Amino acid sequence: MKKEILESYKGVRDFYPQDQFVLDYIRRVMSETCELFGFEHYGASVLESADLYRNKTSDEIVNEQTYIFEDRGGREVVLRPEMTPTVARMVAKKRRELGFPLRLYSIPNVFRYERPQKGRLREHWQLNADIFGAEGMDYEIELVALVREIFFAFGAKEEDFLIKINSRSVLDKIFNELEVPPLAAKSTLALLDRKAKISEEDFDEHLTRILANEKDAFLAALKHAEAEGELKNYLDEFKLRGINNVVVDSSVVRGFDYYTGFIFEVFDTDKANPRALCGGGRYDNLMKSLGQEPVPTLGFGMGDVTIRDFMDLRGLLPEYEPASKLMIMVLQDDPELKRAAFDLSERFRRANIETAVNYSARKFDKQIKTADKLSIPYVVALEDKCDLDKDEFTLIKLSDKTKHKLSFDSAVFFVTDSD
Repeated sequence: MKKEILESYKGVRDFYPQDQFVLDYIRRVMSETCELFGFEHYGASVLESADLYRNKTSDEIVNEQTYIFEDRGGREVVLRPEMTPTVARMVAKKRRELGFPLRLYSIPNVFRYERPQKGRLREHWQLNADIFGAEGMDYEIELVALVREIFFAFGAKEEDFLIKINSRSVLDKIFNELEVPPLAAKSTLALLDRKAKISEEDFDEHLTRILANEKDAFLAALKHAEAEGELKNYLDEFKLRGINNVVVDSSVVRGFDYYTGFIFEVFDTDKANPRALCGGGRYDNLMKSLGQEPVPTLGFGMGDVTIRDFMDLRGLLPEYEPASKLMIMVLQDDPELKRAAFDLSERFRRANIETAVNYSARKFDKQIKTADKLSIPYVVALEDKCDLDKDEFTLIKLSDKTKHKLSFDSAVFFVTDSD
């Protein structure tokens, strides 16, 4: 039991400083790029009423993947599995006070009870960016342009990722024209979503079972939509605006029931990383499901796990930088020397140098080892208060173990100039 309590809950992560550094970097790049596009930051509690998610997201997520429990007041509560219903609720609550088009983003942690695997965990952080009051193709292209810019900000090139687009309204139109029953239509969408994971023979066999005599007409209608209709217009417009890594893919359907029109997913072009990196689309009726007048809306989600895998594969992860640039090592168990170390640390901090103090009075080599483990690049060794009285002390650069006898001002210049 003692060993088990040291392990984190299955499917979640502990973030030691190096891992937290990468997560902070990912969230910072996402945040800065969203704000570059005029999106405003918002937040909400991780707890929501379970009713908010019923009939507003996919059955699979609600029935099989949500963490639902009853609170002490007998209310059914959920750890949010996604953020879209939450932001829709927030906008619905204050829609008369808000200006549209309204661009909002957040990077919350979300929870789903599913089998942990590469690219998918039970908790992750996810960028959600949404535009409320966004009617027309221009906003859809803007949203995709934001996604593309985020990948560029992480250091990716256009050829590193592919944006696949489709339209739920086009699919719904085909189902209506062929008079496909709602249950069969839903099964067809689920099959299309799994198309890349099964063989062509299996796909054809399952589609025949679902659509029977309408299968060939359905496939022909899909091809026509890709080549001549609404989706072709999207491709042309993307190219006119300089976005060239976009293709139409009828297997992109998105898993949430609330999508109503344009949808997209982004994929790594390296076959070693086959998972979708992010996705989103238009959901004009979600506000209506909350008892409000419909608002044309679109958005996307981008998780930290898949983005980290994408960056790792291409050598784009940032190099770790410790919080402390300098450590002051107290080498004698002397109260006066410790007070002097404290005063010196305050001076360095006022000079904007992140400084930690090791008051342990352990031997020089052991304190150097500690600084190395913490990846701190510089140390100051304090052995005698007399050196400080003369405004002189030893600064050590740990990368090459060189020692420099310096005044305070010279030390500040030395450390700062190394940036």
